[in-house]
Amino acid sequence: METRETRIAVIGIVVEDPSSVEALNDILHTYRDYIIGRMGIPYRQKQISIISIAVDAPQDVISALSGRVGKLPGVSSKTAYAAHG
Repeated sequence: METRETRIAVIGIVVEDPSSVEALNDILHTYRDYIIGRMGIPYRQKQISIISIAVDAPQDVISALSGRVGKLPGVSSKTAYAAHG
């Protein structure tokens, strides 16, 4: 059985369009096996949500997840990688 090298990363997500939340949750559910933890903060004063997702996954999986999230209307994402791990 092949073991793929994984990386630790945090994906920061800002949701400005509430109509994209259901699609975002569907994407995150698809990648649930790679998600270590998730923190969401509703910032009501600015009418946005800020979400951070910690993942342990192969590089291509992290890129695919971040890319799919970033294509949603009114949603932006950036990924930060751990130096090791």
